Amino acid sequence: MTDLAASRLESSKVVQPALIDVVRGIPESCYRRSTSRGIFYVARDLVIYAALVYALITVDAWWAVPLLWLAAGVSISGIFVIGHDASHNALFESKRLNALVAKVAMLPSAHVESAWDFGHNRVHHGHTVKQGMDFVWHPATAAEWGEMGRWARLRHRFEWSWLGAGLYYGRNVWWNKMMRFSTEGKLGGKIARERRVMSLFLLLAAAAVGFAGWHSHGSVLGIAWMIVKVAVVPWALFTWMIGFVVYVQHVNQDIRWYPRREWSKFSGQMEGTTNLRIPRVLNFFLHNIFVHVPHHVDMRIPFYRLPQAMRFIEAGFPGVAITKKLRLRDYFSTTSDCKLYDFEAGAWSRYPTKAEAA
Repeated sequence: MTDLAASRLESSKVVQPALIDVVRGIPESCYRRSTSRGIFYVARDLVIYAALVYALITVDAWWAVPLLWLAAGVSISGIFVIGHDASHNALFESKRLNALVAKVAMLPSAHVESAWDFGHNRVHHGHTVKQGMDFVWHPATAAEWGEMGRWARLRHRFEWSWLGAGLYYGRNVWWNKMMRFSTEGKLGGKIARERRVMSLFLLLAAAAVGFAGWHSHGSVLGIAWMIVKVAVVPWALFTWMIGFVVYVQHVNQDIRWYPRREWSKFSGQMEGTTNLRIPRVLNFFLHNIFVHVPHHVDMRIPFYRLPQAMRFIEAGFPGVAITKKLRLRDYFSTTSDCKLYDFEAGAWSRYPTKAEAA
């Protein structure tokens, strides 16, 4: 357990401030939304993505395609962040415009907005780092590890490795909580309708890309290659990127996950995530998604006001939020050390050795 994690464990035993006290310290200027500014970001990101799709259709040079794949994956991530902001009703004053942009911006990443709204906006934000509730990168305990079969352990080892972020997110969040998710009532009907519309859109888009493949190569293999090149690989890269982003935001040695009886809104939103400094070229696409504490404190803050809001939070509650530079060596260290979690002790651990398991 790190010194910060130990101090947080001790601080959890005393009376904490209420989250509303943090919100009250954020000035009104941090909530101002500009319709023109929001539309500019939406249009800019969509134009960049369209240009990259065109390039992937027309370019076949072996050295250029991997670079275009990486750029397209990052571009989809940026559009997704725009959709994420609109889904929170933070991008525009108009709820209708937010809803429209959220649905459109989530199409390149094949996300059903209404399912995302339920799982992310309500469950994840409502119960951040709470045991049994926050399903995003929820840790397993040593007892749960002991009950896992061979296949489940193998899958856990890979998904919680430095390479496994895409598989974890794709299986647990995208597939289980979105594509397979169903519920009753109006919400269930809405999710089912939006999933059908999205599936039709993706089918038509695949047909258009496949036609381009036939036009360029004149073969079924050419059609398949074009779909893989233009759609499948960039989506797979996006899935790994978003899995990585969510992981580093909510899992490290200093972040404590809480049993339900000890969890509070303050600890969940102020201590359950991080602010990570990234290169400006990445932030051009990722729209302050790594300035994550103020977003969890109040989802209504538009992404371009998050750094301003964070300055007020740090002034009012110094030393509470984790703020540091995003470094790959820290990621490798975290994926090595943070395998299982003891909710009572508030500490991460590695997998038990064979001797310990015996």
